[in-house]
Amino acid sequence: MRCPFCGFSESRVLDSRSAEDGYSIRRRRECAGCARRFTTYERVDELPLVVVKKDGRREVFNRNKLLAGLVKACQKRPVSMAALEALVDEVERTLRSTAELEVSSRQIGEMIMERLRVLDEVAYVRFASVYREFRDVQEFLQEIRRLSETP
Repeated sequence: MRCPFCGFSESRVLDSRSAEDGYSIRRRRECAGCARRFTTYERVDELPLVVVKKDGRREVFNRNKLLAGLVKACQKRPVSMAALEALVDEVERTLRSTAELEVSSRQIGEMIMERLRVLDEVAYVRFASVYREFRDVQEFLQEIRRLSETP
C-alpha cells in the first residue's frame, strides 16, 4: 500500500478492524519510509452497479458522490458524518442485494429521501429541492405541507 504522504510503497499494519457492519475491513497503517500513519479500507470487489440517469446516460455507482450530496443537504444540521455514512451503506447494501446490475437514479433518490426524512426533515427538504428540481417557492411549500401531513 502506497503512503499518501510520501508515496513509499511499504507500510506496516498496526490495527485491523471490521467496519461498516462487517462489509469492509479498516486497517491502520504506518509508512516504513516517513513513519506517518494512515487508514485504509478493504471491501469485497463486487460487480459494478450502473446508475441510469434521467436523461438515459449510464454511469458507475459512486457512493462518494452520493455522500457528498448528503453532506451538502445536511450542512449546518445536527447530523453526524457517521449517520450519513450509515445511510449510504444501507442504500448501497439494499441496491446490491437485488440481482439487478442497473438501477435508476430515481430509485436511488427515493431511497435516500425516505431515510433522510427520518434523519432530519430540513436536510430532507434541501435534498428534495435539488433531487426534484424545484422551480419556485410554491414547490417548496407543497413539499413542506406533504412533510407535515404524513406521520
